[in-house]
Amino acid sequence: MESKMINDRILYEDNHLIIVNKLPGELVQGDETGDRTLADDVKEYLKTTYNKPGNVYLGIPHRLDRPTSGIVVYCKTDKALSRMTALFRTSDVKKTYWAIVDRKPEKEEGELVHYITRDAANNKSIASNKERKGSKIAKLSYKVLASSDNYHLLEIDLHTGRHHQIRAQLAALGIHIKGDLKYGAQRSNPDGGICLHARHIAFTHPVKKERIDITADPPKNTLWDYFLGRV
Repeated sequence: MESKMINDRILYEDNHLIIVNKLPGELVQGDETGDRTLADDVKEYLKTTYNKPGNVYLGIPHRLDRPTSGIVVYCKTDKALSRMTALFRTSDVKKTYWAIVDRKPEKEEGELVHYITRDAANNKSIASNKERKGSKIAKLSYKVLASSDNYHLLEIDLHTGRHHQIRAQLAALGIHIKGDLKYGAQRSNPDGGICLHARHIAFTHPVKKERIDITADPPKNTLWDYFLGRV
């Protein structure tokens, strides 16, 4: 059952990489909760599909927050992991997100630049206009793609990769991602996730050197379906 569920959400697979569309609430890798992870399900899929004995290798070159959905890249070889990790670290991976938010930015499109300070005790980040001790610069660009009566769809390109960057930078403007109670949203989503989706990724394959360009549909629900039909 789990293998089939993963099979339906595989966006790309070869001998080196497997790219999966993560659901809200899934863990990319294990944490202190001990909950089953997407990585566990991918390993189960690989073990079953290819009749692999023993432990299946799966490298994790990047993360997505648990409540976020969308594209996750896993590596099937150690060589791919080291090279893919380097690509993420040097920003040679283009990442585009979609976010459903409660307020429209003042401009239809623009760039946000903040200094982000991580609050490890509360697993949160704070974005401010001024540099603070221990802060790191955070940059993203956005544009408004569509609007409904109560919500707006933003497309966001990340230029840096800070902890909770999109969530914190939008919150600094008084804009909240639907369902994101941690950063000021009024109500949670029924699935416990937030309406932040890793929509698109593009990079040069770490081994084959060919261009990889992947797009993932957002989770199936009325609001995402509404916006998907308007872009």
